[in-house]
Amino acid sequence: MLAVITIVACRRNNENVAVKTPKFTIEKLNGHTPVKDQGHGGTCWIHAMLATIETDRIMKGDSVNLSPAYTVRRMLEEQYLRNVLCQGRSKLTDRGTAPDLLRLLADYGTMPYDSYYHTATCDGRLTCTSVLARKTFAVAEKAVAQRVSPKKYEPLLQTMLDESLGSLPHRVYMLGAEYTPEEFGRSICLRGDYVALTSFTHHPFNTYVDLELPDNLHHNLFYNIPVERLMAMVRKAVESGHGVCWEGDISEKGFSFEKGLADCKAPEGNVQEQRQRDFFSASTTDDHCMAIVGMARDGNGRRFYIMKNSWGKDNPYGGLMYMSEEYLKLKTVAVVMHKECQN
Repeated sequence: MLAVITIVACRRNNENVAVKTPKFTIEKLNGHTPVKDQGHGGTCWIHAMLATIETDRIMKGDSVNLSPAYTVRRMLEEQYLRNVLCQGRSKLTDRGTAPDLLRLLADYGTMPYDSYYHTATCDGRLTCTSVLARKTFAVAEKAVAQRVSPKKYEPLLQTMLDESLGSLPHRVYMLGAEYTPEEFGRSICLRGDYVALTSFTHHPFNTYVDLELPDNLHHNLFYNIPVERLMAMVRKAVESGHGVCWEGDISEKGFSFEKGLADCKAPEGNVQEQRQRDFFSASTTDDHCMAIVGMARDGNGRRFYIMKNSWGKDNPYGGLMYMSEEYLKLKTVAVVMHKECQN
């Protein structure tokens, strides 16, 4: 049977550094909900894409704070069913890419954070979602080994998820109205509202491509465009009040959550070619997701993007980070933004 493999990537690495806080002048800070903590595990793609949707809803005057735990639960339930029906050969993991969240939201809806939030802890942090994936796989193994219907062990799965994530409400109540999770999801986001973008030359520009990422397990399609156009679209989206979901590399020395910074030297020569070389050599990898919620300038006038991370608030900027335009241009693997932002 297929073993569950967890790749360490979008988790916080502990650092012991002397933190010096640069001064920034904020040019644009869009509405966003409080910074959350994904805990141990690989659900940054859920947190970042939900944060992007939240910022878009706030821009429209409809403030919502959405539940990552609801999506985690539905994802594991779905993967359990598929694993059993595939005789244990389907992967069970807490990892994914931002478009996976959009598909899960369209299929299962969502809930407000206050209706369903993750409370179980381990070592002072939220229960590791990769551990929940392994526990889900263990339940699936029982059904596969006995060649029984997946329904036989669904009660065991639900009990485990209840103990780990909390009991799931059947209805959503907001502003005096009652919804199913599916109805509430459709009030927040419709299928097709968002577009995923990337920029690599091993695929033709202006085409949808199945981007070769380890976590792109569902073969999500990304629209491939030149990097300068990508950057212009990100800037336009943020200036207009939208959120942008960012996927990219955080393995660089210039990335430090403790400092609240992601910075690198300006690339020499052709940026598009440098991006391609780094992608081919695995110097740029798809490590983490965050939501872009604003822009700022440092003391030298350099542009930085304000990123909403999901590693808690324990850094100089309350969990936000400042990413230089150079870092964004060189180390972005993909972004997801509302289709209204396309130019």
